[in-house]
Amino acid sequence: MIQQLSLKLLPSQAAADTSIIAEAAAAIGVKPAEITGFHLLKRSIDARSRQAYFMLTIKVFVNEPFQERERIIPIYDTLPANAPSAIVVGAGPAGLFAALRLVEAGIRPIVLERGKDVRARRRDLAALNKTGVVNPDSNYCFGEGGAGTYSDGKLYTRSNKRGDINRILSIFVHFGATEKIMYEAHPHIGTNKLPHIIVAMREQIINSGGIVLFEQKVTDILTVNDQVKGVKTATEQTFEASQVVLATGHSARDIFRLLHQKNILISAKPFALGVRIEHPQSLIDSAQYHCPTRNEYLPPASYSLVEQVEGRGVFSFCMCPGGIIAPAATDPGELVVNGWSPSRRDNPYANSGMVVTVDETDFQPFADKGPLSAMYYQQMVERTAFTAGGGQFVAPAQRMTDFVHSKVSTTLPSCSYLPGVNSVNLRDVLPVSVHHRLAEAFKAFGRKMKGYYTADAILVATESRTSSPVRIPREDDHLMHPQISGLYPCGEGAGYAGGIVSAAMDGERVAERIIAFYHR
Repeated sequence: MIQQLSLKLLPSQAAADTSIIAEAAAAIGVKPAEITGFHLLKRSIDARSRQAYFMLTIKVFVNEPFQERERIIPIYDTLPANAPSAIVVGAGPAGLFAALRLVEAGIRPIVLERGKDVRARRRDLAALNKTGVVNPDSNYCFGEGGAGTYSDGKLYTRSNKRGDINRILSIFVHFGATEKIMYEAHPHIGTNKLPHIIVAMREQIINSGGIVLFEQKVTDILTVNDQVKGVKTATEQTFEASQVVLATGHSARDIFRLLHQKNILISAKPFALGVRIEHPQSLIDSAQYHCPTRNEYLPPASYSLVEQVEGRGVFSFCMCPGGIIAPAATDPGELVVNGWSPSRRDNPYANSGMVVTVDETDFQPFADKGPLSAMYYQQMVERTAFTAGGGQFVAPAQRMTDFVHSKVSTTLPSCSYLPGVNSVNLRDVLPVSVHHRLAEAFKAFGRKMKGYYTADAILVATESRTSSPVRIPREDDHLMHPQISGLYPCGEGAGYAGGIVSAAMDGERVAERIIAFYHR
């Protein structure tokens, strides 16, 4: 007999297979010895009561030979010499998964990444953190793996209708991720482990006959009679193909400007803007698990908060338990922060984006920029933050309670942000529509979550790259741009994804359309 059942276990019970088997046997009404094995299908934590529990969904084998977990295993054969080609601009999750899917179907991807490979990219990140020097083409947003490589590796998504989530997770496992991501309610790889997986994906593409080139910033999209013919890069090289995937990420402002200059249709898109907030992890643990000290069997606690303030959403974004705040600017003179966690999530701080939705009314001062109005608004806030920090990517910061009362903090709590923080009144940095709503939301969050509203929390500005400020349109059926045949806007940068998994699924969706084009 093979049976699926749900169990509610104490953390110590969920940590031991023998305890899980004993509880499963009792639930089914058999002896533990009759259970030959089980698969974890889903694991989550219920901490709503005074006692935290693990909620498990398992597949149990009773008096049956145990079978290994079924998992999608992709097959990447060597491409023939005459394989058709498609250009993939960008080696983030959308671009990489598009390229891998093309390889599976016998199409040669030519992946062009403006940044460096993950190893060389680390040196540029170190320079940004230590000396305040940013490389516009190699930073936390640009380079092999895209922004996701150094932003935690969270794989949770609500995009169930956009593609096969299990397929995406299986491919990550195939390239080295732990199998835990297949059943955790909020799967997570970790910034320390994700680069190795990204490298394995790149090596597979190359070993199968695909092409991956770094430091190849696309500077022009070549078209003839509204049909894409290829791209040109900053190295004056031309790459030709009739199918081009545009997966450049949410920070590729030069691409947005290029499209606008070429009269290729784009539009301004609402996004969200605010701060990174950091608490001691112990405080979040205590609040979420309702105990003075976190149980050794429980992971560092996370949270998800949302509040409506005067018609706009204020919400937590990219929450990083046991994490670090990092500088994510892509140009000198602009200050952007993001967060990430190592796989063990064992740093002493918990950080999260805390942002407010912004819309066309906010962009109005930049109306003369047309479809780039939201981008220029975003850039304005980032430049204001850089100036307020005092240079070299030192970030303007404030204690949460002082922010609510519009009071400059006389001291700041310790903080994980390596370039350093400078005490300012963040109401002078953030637009009124944002800081007013944040202040009201913080008080509401304090009522929802005991201890959250505290002087021990620090706000670091500015969290502004939550999503693309520009949408690149595409047709619903063939996913091509409505003006340019063969051009496929893709992923987060085009406005069709929000995170690693949804971007990966969108990359595969676009690849499927290219496959259909060549196999028609």
